[in-house]
Amino acid sequence: MSLNTLSPDSAEQTTDFSVTGMSCAACARRIEKQLGRAPGVSLAGVNYATNRARVTFDPKTTSVGALVSVVEDTGYGAQQVQRPEEALAIEEKARAEEVKDLTRRFAVSTGLTIPLLVLAMAHGKIEFSGMNVVQLLLATPVLFYGGAHFFSGAWKALRHRAADMNLLVAIGSGAAYLYSVIATVFPAALAQGHGEHAPMPAVYFEAAAAIIAFLLLGKLLEARAKGKTGEAIKKLMGLQAKTARVLRDGNELEVSIEAVGIGDLVLIRPGEKIPVDGVVEGGSSSVDESMLTGESLPVAKAVGDEVFGATMNATGSLRVRATHVGLDTAIAQIVRLVQDAQGSRAPIARLADTVSGYFTPVVLIIAVLTFVAWFSLAPADTRLTMAFVNAVAVLVIACPCALGLATPTAILVGTGKGAQSGILIKGGAALEQAYKMTTIVLDKTGTVTEGKPALTHLTAFELPENEVLRLVAAVETLSEHPLAAAIVKAAKEKGLAVPAAEKFEAILGRGVIASVEGREVLIGNRAFLEERNVPVDAALPEAERLATEGNTPMFAAVSGKLAAILAVADPIKPTSKEAVARLKRLGLEVVMLTGDNQKTAQAVAAQVGIDRVVAEVLPEGKVAEVKRLQASGAVVGMVGDGINDAPALAQADIGIAIGTGTDVAMEASDITLIKGDLNSVASAIALSKATMTTIKQNLFWAFIYNLVGIPIAAGLLYPLNGWLLSPVYASAAMSLSSVSVVVNSLRLKSFKVRAV
Repeated sequence: MSLNTLSPDSAEQTTDFSVTGMSCAACARRIEKQLGRAPGVSLAGVNYATNRARVTFDPKTTSVGALVSVVEDTGYGAQQVQRPEEALAIEEKARAEEVKDLTRRFAVSTGLTIPLLVLAMAHGKIEFSGMNVVQLLLATPVLFYGGAHFFSGAWKALRHRAADMNLLVAIGSGAAYLYSVIATVFPAALAQGHGEHAPMPAVYFEAAAAIIAFLLLGKLLEARAKGKTGEAIKKLMGLQAKTARVLRDGNELEVSIEAVGIGDLVLIRPGEKIPVDGVVEGGSSSVDESMLTGESLPVAKAVGDEVFGATMNATGSLRVRATHVGLDTAIAQIVRLVQDAQGSRAPIARLADTVSGYFTPVVLIIAVLTFVAWFSLAPADTRLTMAFVNAVAVLVIACPCALGLATPTAILVGTGKGAQSGILIKGGAALEQAYKMTTIVLDKTGTVTEGKPALTHLTAFELPENEVLRLVAAVETLSEHPLAAAIVKAAKEKGLAVPAAEKFEAILGRGVIASVEGREVLIGNRAFLEERNVPVDAALPEAERLATEGNTPMFAAVSGKLAAILAVADPIKPTSKEAVARLKRLGLEVVMLTGDNQKTAQAVAAQVGIDRVVAEVLPEGKVAEVKRLQASGAVVGMVGDGINDAPALAQADIGIAIGTGTDVAMEASDITLIKGDLNSVASAIALSKATMTTIKQNLFWAFIYNLVGIPIAAGLLYPLNGWLLSPVYASAAMSLSSVSVVVNSLRLKSFKVRAV
């Protein structure tokens, strides 16, 4: 799978870009806005946390090169990425260069700012001729080398008639510097009073330099912390094998992983990584699949079993026929899904986006009003200084970056943590919906139960038992229903010769029909046979007894006459009861939905602790039941694993597919669980709740920080206690706000998936 996709039903193409040069969330919004305006672009999204853009466009109208030019014209760098590992490599390189550059700028700025602070805090104890000139010489490199990207970022914003954090920093530090330069070069112009004994104006070189130094420290800590948010996907990609041993023309060859093709026979020794997805053709072993499933216990593998790339072969040697290679392997698909999720937005982020769009202009207005208020109300001999200092403090304490980082950093860590535990979440919208869920609907077969039933009972009426089993197995060989496999397996275990069936037809939710050796064979539920005028009254008492015991009874007819009643039992998964209890502890109403008969469904539900059961429903009936629950006000999650579950998964507010099921079910779902363990459902919901709680905490602190910090910086507390906020402390607080949001998101790395 490439990062470029082309829908067969649409001429539009989607591609990803790695974007460089962004310094705040406003940069991402600016690029996104410009891309969205480009001809032929229908959708554009830019994620500041991942430094990546995704664009959907009409290739007949525009091109990848033209889109790169749009980003570059906006003042940033862009590079198209074709593969997940390429995107990660570019991002890691850009992050490393950013950290290196910030470290160098911070070191220079700190080295020059410390003596400035010493001079400023000496309070007259250090005095010498030309001291202001020395401060000017120390501060200038800090502003125009250390803070160069703040000023260049502000210029980029102004070029596009926008305002962002860079503009606030540039105005705040630039104003302090410019005021101090005038006070140094033309002191008389700003002198408080007149005459040769009039006090000379104060300079604020230390404030201008400290603002830049503290902000560089914040950006450096932020960059390092953001690098840690993507560790999960780095670990996933690092698990892939680099080489493989294949058997070609009788020779054993070691080749790069890219050279392995579908159909190659791959040889895997004990202790080696399995390089591709495939089927075991020889040997037996146990395989550690924890990187895929989160399950620590090794899984036994023998001839006919599937194995997956990047898992670890433990004890025995295996010969594996490759079925999926390269970008089509399970691990590559997982990496892609996680990257898509990490680049997505949760609907809750819209509030932050809206606020951030107005943030900088509002702060500029508040800064102007602060200056005017202090200049009007402060004593004449100090009004200019107080007005100036407080206005600068307002400018530098305001931080829209914390708002911009609140959602994407939490999604980055949350989805990465999920992937490490076998929980694949498609994006921020899925996280938010799972958080809001009130009702969880579980399919029975393959979800609550193993989905690998066994034939437990067969009573024949017209024909010998083995004859009936032989004919029924012939029809069920063509069926994909899990119960069919149990009947076929039973016939093979008895050594029966199963003939070929013709004119096979499956009627969803009813049964199957086919012609075997010139005889019409029907297999299904009571309604299916009665619709075809086959009386089943003689078998009903036994069917009721079997259903009460938790079996699934089926009726078989041959040539229009009832031939047998069969019973298949699908064992309940050992973890289902515990999982249902966990779902209830999460405050969810648990409903079991199944096409099975009512008594069988009730028997299974009773064993696992489910109180509400809806049985004997067709696929469209499952959709109708989900709609009915939604109409009652419930936010519904649907868990399933089969083709017949796909419509209900799509209809539900949040669809959760068991990864051992079909590709159709997984495609229709919002969350895919690699393990067939129902406990993963509870873990996925618990993780979504933890991630959304973290996002809300981030947004709360980002909002509160600005709502409290800006008024304090403006001098709101001065009438009460005479306290004013220095621009130096304001810049430190601004830096820490963004870092605190990222660090709070990183706490999700310690989330325990089985904690609930």
